[in-house]
Amino acid sequence: AVDSVTGVDPAPELRALAEAAPRDPRLTVSVANGTAEALPFDNAAFDTVVCTFTLCSVHNPAKALAEARRVLKPGGRFLFCEHGLAPDAGVAKWQRRVEPIWKRLAGGCCLTRPISAAIRDSGFHVERVQTMYVPGTPRIAGWSEWGEARA
Repeated sequence: AVDSVTGVDPAPELRALAEAAPRDPRLTVSVANGTAEALPFDNAAFDTVVCTFTLCSVHNPAKALAEARRVLKPGGRFLFCEHGLAPDAGVAKWQRRVEPIWKRLAGGCCLTRPISAAIRDSGFHVERVQTMYVPGTPRIAGWSEWGEARA
């Protein structure tokens, strides 16, 4: 059972929105100022880290993943849902072509980051992963991966 949620965001307006969002009154929510690459939390502070549509836009995904491992308790879960580099060569080719413009239009979002590989390369053991192109989304932006990993 979840009794508290702690988030992090560098934007004051997004932190305010998250803290004001409707929720069960029994759930404690706090959103700290910070970035994924330098989490303002102690080592081994959390049972679970949830990473959703973050790795596409952080400046340094490897550092963000290292920070996630640092703040996880031993045996803690890393839950992820991200979009990234498609496995189909033709789609990946277009992702690389479009990415420079896409990044400027979409707040720094990168289309060509290999999500599951990055998670594995950071020392996590990916226990479960599902993938698909999100229906109704252009294939260049629609490849998604979600699952669970442990340090």
